[in-house]
Amino acid sequence: MVRTELSDLGEFGLIEHLTKDVKLINTSSLKGIGDDAAVIDHGSLKTVVSTDLMVEGIHFDLVYTPLKHLGYKAVIVNLSDIYAMNAKPTQITVSIAVSNRFSVEAVNELYSGIHLACQIYGVDLIGGDTTSSIKGLTISITAIGMAAENKLVYRDTANIGDLLCVSGFLGGAYVGLQLLEREKQIYLEDKNMQPDLENKDYIVGRLLKPEARKDVYEFFQKCDLKPTAMIDVSDGLSSDLLHICRQSKVGAFVEEGALPIAQETSLKAMDFKLPPSTCALHGGEDYELLFTVKPKDADKLKYALDIRIIGEITKPEDGIYLHTTGGKRRELIAQGWQHH
Repeated sequence: MVRTELSDLGEFGLIEHLTKDVKLINTSSLKGIGDDAAVIDHGSLKTVVSTDLMVEGIHFDLVYTPLKHLGYKAVIVNLSDIYAMNAKPTQITVSIAVSNRFSVEAVNELYSGIHLACQIYGVDLIGGDTTSSIKGLTISITAIGMAAENKLVYRDTANIGDLLCVSGFLGGAYVGLQLLEREKQIYLEDKNMQPDLENKDYIVGRLLKPEARKDVYEFFQKCDLKPTAMIDVSDGLSSDLLHICRQSKVGAFVEEGALPIAQETSLKAMDFKLPPSTCALHGGEDYELLFTVKPKDADKLKYALDIRIIGEITKPEDGIYLHTTGGKRRELIAQGWQHH
């Protein structure tokens, strides 16, 4: 493979190279890349902004993370935050700090994932920054979205008696991480060993190529369903539920038997001698939506294929508990995702 040094293009040449094919598709994107700042017109709509930083060795490991997947995921984690506000993402900015370990072709691969995510989710790349790094790769993405003021959903507005719901399946990304870390150690000890990832596409994909729940956001709009509170599950269900409860000044209970766990996640968790429900409660990076709804809106949820009611919001003095399948009541402690 041909290797072009970043220094051959220089900073401005690299920016031009990476953004030459960018075309704006949202009418709100008045001015994109190429000036001192982007210009966005949302008229009477409210603008929602979220930013996320990913650092090599802390948030991702390039031993098992393809650069294209990394670029895609970096966009997804930001779009997920916008959907968690019940808003529509429309633009992103991308900033990277990159060392001379990376070639132009490598950065191209990273950006091919970024462009793919923009294309699939209908989002415009409107700016950013590039700089050099002494060591490794850092990516910072800011996502911008819009929503009518009366559609926005916050974390601090859950009410006693609301039903606690979650989209999709939980724990898959955490189990996928355990698998990839195990295979990495085997590979480092013997470079001739091929990783055993046969029939593990689901859990590996949950970690390396997550999706933001655009479909759930669209379901809410279509069914005229507005959650009372919402957050995306990035740090683990337990941690993210505690955010809702603390900010809303309420308690909650979760039914262990109602936790949505995919079969492949369960099987691999047991292979690692991990209780599947522990992975679902405390594993991070699922990027599902955890939200509360009024009981009268429960009927609307039956039209959603993968939204499940997993508990209820209670009085603050009742605390935050897990109702186990064995009939016990255990306090739910945040043991979510920790970056080391």
